[in-house]
Amino acid sequence: MKRLSFKSPSKIVFMVMDGLGGLPHPQSGKTELEAAKKPNLDLVAEESVCGLIDLISPGITPGSTPGHLSLFGYDPIKYDVRRGITEALGIDLKITKNDVAARGNFCTVDERGFVTDRRAGRISTEENAKLCQLLRQITLPGVEILVTPVKEHRFSLILRGDGLSPDITASDPQQTGVAPRKIEAMTPGAKKTARLVNSFVQQTERLLKNSSPANMVLLRGFSQCPEIPSMPEIYKLTPAAIAVYPMYRGLALLLGMELLPAGNTITDELESLRRHYKDYDFFFIHFKNTDSRGEDGDYEAKVRAIEEVDRALPQLLALEPDVLIVTGDHSTPATLGIHTWHPVPFMLRSKWCRRDKVSTFTEEACLAGGLGRFPATEIMPLAMANALKLEKFGA
Repeated sequence: MKRLSFKSPSKIVFMVMDGLGGLPHPQSGKTELEAAKKPNLDLVAEESVCGLIDLISPGITPGSTPGHLSLFGYDPIKYDVRRGITEALGIDLKITKNDVAARGNFCTVDERGFVTDRRAGRISTEENAKLCQLLRQITLPGVEILVTPVKEHRFSLILRGDGLSPDITASDPQQTGVAPRKIEAMTPGAKKTARLVNSFVQQTERLLKNSSPANMVLLRGFSQCPEIPSMPEIYKLTPAAIAVYPMYRGLALLLGMELLPAGNTITDELESLRRHYKDYDFFFIHFKNTDSRGEDGDYEAKVRAIEEVDRALPQLLALEPDVLIVTGDHSTPATLGIHTWHPVPFMLRSKWCRRDKVSTFTEEACLAGGLGRFPATEIMPLAMANALKLEKFGA
């Protein structure tokens, strides 16, 4: 890509509907995409080449960060970017190269210490800020601690000091009905960091024991700033990101995208796209609610989130981008309420694509699409080719 790509005026719009893929509801037998009324998305499917994508590989459930890395053409195994660093960058924290960052959730545990809600009922950001202020009382020997609210139940934890390592396990068990996990060192050099973080968790437990519903924390995604080539460097693009949630903004910054105002709704995001359309040639638009409602196990709300995007889509279509991609970074079926390994529907519309016979944007329809089932890391070459931004190989 670095060798073949070149600058041109054509424009690529890449819309990621987070957690897009679903599974059939036990009563209706329909996935969320199949149940949604989405005439505009179906119209795009009719004019596209479609398929299903695997973000990591078949059977492997992706987190949001590796899922997005894969969408943008980065091998998520080679570039092990974890959520702690993207969350911190997304709220404009200044990170030094030796800092270790983690993504935290305020959660609810019962009298046995078992997790009953990994998100503490999605507490307000205002309540989160009060709890972060409380946790700033914690001290660790030889380490500066930064505890910063992010959004709703999420917070950022940064440890700043000498001899720290991100090679430690998470305390988040990723399920309810069990206790948070003890943090373990994955390498000998990480034993000090594991000991410090376990002390942080123990002190947190004492400080939050009388709090409700957020009476404990879960930590994951321990990471340091990685060395990673930028999208402008690889693809010769002038890329911009329009995303509400900090983690996705942080990842976009890490990959060399400029951040544009996002507002709070998909309508706000697409209005921002219209205002800045002439200034960039690649736009990443992120929509979170499909994932959030899937994680909540709320099937009907996820259907409504898909319909929300569909109603706003004419704002985007009016700009007539040279390449339009719509897909997701993983599946989050409401029937399971978690990220899953299932491949994700994908469609690419351009003047130059070979359209297939798909006429509706669903999992089953996309499986019969012209692209079949393929790795997500192949999306960017397809996008660049359809935007006429690639030289011939071996010329």
